[in-house]
Amino acid sequence: MQSDGRDSTLHRMRLRKEERADTSASEANTKMATIAARLVKVIESNADKLSRELVESVLGSDRTSGMRRRDPAELLQRAKEIFGDLGNWLLNKTEAEIEQRYRQIGEQLAAQGIPLSHWTWSLAMGRQQIWRLLQTEAFPEGAFEVFGQLELVQTLDQFFDRAVYHAVVAYEAAGRKT
Repeated sequence: MQSDGRDSTLHRMRLRKEERADTSASEANTKMATIAARLVKVIESNADKLSRELVESVLGSDRTSGMRRRDPAELLQRAKEIFGDLGNWLLNKTEAEIEQRYRQIGEQLAAQGIPLSHWTWSLAMGRQQIWRLLQTEAFPEGAFEVFGQLELVQTLDQFFDRAVYHAVVAYEAAGRKT
């Protein structure tokens, strides 16, 4: 019977350890989500600066020279649309909403004769702007900070990949019509 008592005690100890591990994992996930939300807030609060710098870079780069065919005010507005409402784009927009928006952009690019490579490079420049900002404004505070940044990276990459895909599809479709 003594063995049963020890087995029962060991079982209770394992359960407590598992409960602590579950609680720790939950707390870690909550902390990482909080960090990612804070990083998004840093981006959104710097949307005007990011947008201005991005438009200047896009208009000044040989790789994006085709983007000069677009109105600079419109480019600025589009950049602010993303940077200023990034949390909404990353977390709340559905695939259908992203598809609709970026198909529209793809059609506009095709109609204006802007090379697709110039637009995709502009998008990459936007992602680089975000990274530069985060490197200077959001100082890592340990392992959770890094995991929060990685979570944001993954979400950003997913968003930008979808945006590129839908714009390219619309661009190609518009090219077949002409």
